[in-house]
Amino acid sequence: FFHRNLFTRKQSARFEKQNDVGWKLFGKVPLRENSQKDPKKIQKEYEEKTGRAHRPLSPKQNVRKNLDFEPLSTTALILEDRPANLPAKPAEEAQKHRQQYEEMVVQAKKRELKEAQKRKKQLEERCKLEDSIGSAVLTWNNEILPNWETMCCSRKVRELWWQGIPPSVRGKVWSLAIGNELNITHELYDICLARAKEKWRSLSTGGAEVECEDAGFSAADREASLELIKLDISRTFPSLCIFQQGGPYHDTLHSILGAYTCYRPDVGYVQGMSFIAAVLILNLDTADAFIAFSNLLNKPCQMAFFRVDHGLMLTYFAAFEVFFEENLPKLFAHFKKNNLTPDIYLIDWIFTLYSKSLPLDLACRVWDVFCRDGEEFLFRTALGILKLFEDILTKMDFIHIAQFLTKLPEDLPSEEFFTSIAAIQMQSRNKKWAQV
Repeated sequence: FFHRNLFTRKQSARFEKQNDVGWKLFGKVPLRENSQKDPKKIQKEYEEKTGRAHRPLSPKQNVRKNLDFEPLSTTALILEDRPANLPAKPAEEAQKHRQQYEEMVVQAKKRELKEAQKRKKQLEERCKLEDSIGSAVLTWNNEILPNWETMCCSRKVRELWWQGIPPSVRGKVWSLAIGNELNITHELYDICLARAKEKWRSLSTGGAEVECEDAGFSAADREASLELIKLDISRTFPSLCIFQQGGPYHDTLHSILGAYTCYRPDVGYVQGMSFIAAVLILNLDTADAFIAFSNLLNKPCQMAFFRVDHGLMLTYFAAFEVFFEENLPKLFAHFKKNNLTPDIYLIDWIFTLYSKSLPLDLACRVWDVFCRDGEEFLFRTALGILKLFEDILTKMDFIHIAQFLTKLPEDLPSEEFFTSIAAIQMQSRNKKWAQV
């Protein structure tokens, strides 16, 4: 009897617990009974039992609720009441916090307005630039290119050239400006490429040496050149990811560099060539890029550097220093004091025609004027860079100058950059670059 009574008490207690509103909140009652009660009533009953009845918002909370603008940050917490276990804010402090919060809101609105105006200005500038490019494209296509021989040296064309050639016609203009003194044809490119592929197969299979045109050049030299091409391609514009293994232009770049080593085995492949070929590939068809590449490297300055003609390279450095001292005497003296010679920074710039050192769009603009003015503009550009950063460089020592010039800032403003180049005078004691 005792055991039965005890069991009955436990069972009835369990049922009472199940009928408790708290259990209903967690869905511990039969579906039929649960569906008869409105959720709002259950919530009200629960709040009455637990003593958490809904309290109206305080005036301060209402103020926050009615604000038109509230920044999405923790700044709004300044208006919160203190926890119940702490003394309430004094009226003066509450008013001060309210003023601070309103000031934050005003500042946030000002920042938003400023950002909106900045975005609007950028959009207007972009539209203006696109319109000017569109107009320039029509001028180049309809007036200049059809009459190239008669118009290329006119003042109007030279001024338009300085502003930058539109990307859609850049390849055509470069091809015409570089020329084809070597008379290379598309068929010659195919022959050189076929020879290069044959050599690659021969070297990869360890076959017999290729004779004739490579007389005097050992298999080890050719293999080293081939390996250097592979290595350099992977380091060419790595951020673009288009020349690396698996990229859309990997094979094209490999083909042009390989074909050139067959066309000029006396020069072979030299580090830096991959950047020049890559820029041409981005603007020209493959065969035309090879023609421009071969003719470009045949220019006196490029040939001196790529064949490592020390005597001629020193002559170029000496000429550069004449114009350096003429244009930037203070910086020239600082470089002399720190024993910083031109070869430390100029070699990399000349080898890659600035395509490795400058942002790609800026490098292409340098190429535009280089195609117009020739090697002189390469050294004028170097002086323009030194002039642009003269104030910074005069405060640096040897190590920091070398590091800075090896890796130039990536956010170079193009207009300031070309204004700096334009300020350089390429005349010393009534002598021009070629005469010096």
